[in-house]
Amino acid sequence: MPRTREQLEKAAAEATQWLDNLDPDDPNLTVEDPTDLRAVGLALATVSASEKNLAATVAAARANGRSWARIAAVLGVSKQAAMRRFGEASAAHGPRKAS
Repeated sequence: MPRTREQLEKAAAEATQWLDNLDPDDPNLTVEDPTDLRAVGLALATVSASEKNLAATVAAARANGRSWARIAAVLGVSKQAAMRRFGEASAAHGPRKAS
């Protein structure tokens, strides 16, 4: 299920909108209590916010001169994987020291 942050944000917004539009008096409604579905939507929104925060903290680490190797070690991935996932977001936050 690897999706982009934008896809996660869109899915969370669509789920919230769908749940808000449910009519509890609709006889075709198969979900009596959407509380569990709202919790899923909230969890998805939390994942999206966490992904955004992670990208920002990686960008800040790069701006502070941290190498991709050190960032990758903290993330538990290869240097290449870290660069592939966060390289563009990091580059958008300005110049940094070479790794």
